[in-house]
Amino acid sequence: MSVSPVAAEGGSASSAPPAKIDLPVPAILFYSALVILLFLPVLSDLVKQWINDENMGYAFFVPLVAGYVVWLDRDRVMKAPVKPCWPALALVVWGFLQMLLGLLGALSFLSRTAFIVTLVGVVWTIAGTAVIRTLLFPIVLLFFMVPIPLYIYQRMTIPLQGLATSLAAFGLEVLGIPVMQEGNVLTLPDGHLLDVVDACSGIRSLLSLTFLSVAYGRLFESRRWVKIALVVATVPIAIACNAARITLTGILTEYKPDIAEGIYHAFEGWVIFMFELLTLLAFHRLTGLFRRRSHA
Repeated sequence: MSVSPVAAEGGSASSAPPAKIDLPVPAILFYSALVILLFLPVLSDLVKQWINDENMGYAFFVPLVAGYVVWLDRDRVMKAPVKPCWPALALVVWGFLQMLLGLLGALSFLSRTAFIVTLVGVVWTIAGTAVIRTLLFPIVLLFFMVPIPLYIYQRMTIPLQGLATSLAAFGLEVLGIPVMQEGNVLTLPDGHLLDVVDACSGIRSLLSLTFLSVAYGRLFESRRWVKIALVVATVPIAIACNAARITLTGILTEYKPDIAEGIYHAFEGWVIFMFELLTLLAFHRLTGLFRRRSHA
């Protein structure tokens, strides 16, 4: 008895088992919702800081970008072998204790990062190590939504503030406007004082640009060295553009003092930040030219 090729192909196709998705999505969503409810006081305080702190304006986009990355990697996540890891429950307990320690000790950084730790522990316990490995990047990305500790913030702000002041003084001298620098205060020829305060240190644009460079590299670049280069490039770009902003403010203070403050100053900040983004994109294009030339 012979079997036709068509029948053979049809039989093999019908006997192939359908693709099975083992990832327990409902359980992950349910227990994640419980974690959110448990950390609701911490999260509400965090969102209030996003609203009131201009340095954290970008934080609203962090969970959205992290979720979008998970959506892009959904096939890889769903195909990862599921093997519950019960020892990871210790991470859930650790996150809960860390939250209590942060609340009792008024250490907001501890209580806020405890939310991420607990969430990772829940997914790790339910889905296993292989699934967590596929989610490493969006997990790391979530830490950008937590403000850095005040001690580290001050340690970063002070040197950036001094560097921005010195660069602005140099820029004004090059443009023919003599200035006298005393600490973070620049004295202009007509007696106007330009005080480079903490908000002018550039830390705000540096944090925002770092997050954007990390997200941009993940979404639009596959070469690892270029991703690293994009993050590294944010430091000189943010410093140089912030110094240019202070220099421009000095010029306006010298010739048009009435438009050097208020809404004009805020608009100037947005323009400079957009220029930082364009500079970062231009740097990325340069890496593409380098790649083509190396291939040639």
